[in-house]
Amino acid sequence: MDDGLSRISRSLMAASMSNLPDSSTLSSASSSSSSSIFTNFPLISAFVAFVLAQSIKVLTTWYKERRWDLKQFIASGGMPSSHSATVTALAAAVGFQDGIGSSLFAAAVILACIVMYDATGVRLQAGRQAEVLNQIVYELPAEHPLAESRPLRELLGHTPPQVVAGGLLGLVTAAMIHVIVSIASRISS
Repeated sequence: MDDGLSRISRSLMAASMSNLPDSSTLSSASSSSSSSIFTNFPLISAFVAFVLAQSIKVLTTWYKERRWDLKQFIASGGMPSSHSATVTALAAAVGFQDGIGSSLFAAAVILACIVMYDATGVRLQAGRQAEVLNQIVYELPAEHPLAESRPLRELLGHTPPQVVAGGLLGLVTAAMIHVIVSIASRISS
């Protein structure tokens, strides 16, 4: 019985080893993938959309309050939703690159839907709860142990218009980068 199991295990191992790529294929694949991060269209689209959304928040704060608040560049919440812009740009870029029938596009769209739903649902409600809790703590007598506690962050989620604006920004960003990449590839050909 032992001899039969070892024979089966050796044949399974040999079969699996024959399906592995050889070392020259692995080295060429790793060198091409390490240099392709700077030409990864979906990654670049998502990153650019995030930077644009966060930059718009800095500019709108300056416009409203006439002061530069660079903390807005890393802050969550606000108009437009950088989370929505990022995941929408990612999904759109994957759709442009791999087609809307690809499995990767399906995964990117589902990710985008979850992130955008979470931004308007759970995170928005958590921010509203933080507002109420901060008001309760503010009204506590000075001798209460919680009276000196740091306020909770209130701007966590997004309103539906902020999510829609972020989604549109992400879509436009991915489309513009797709056009730029297409033109650049035609010129270089």
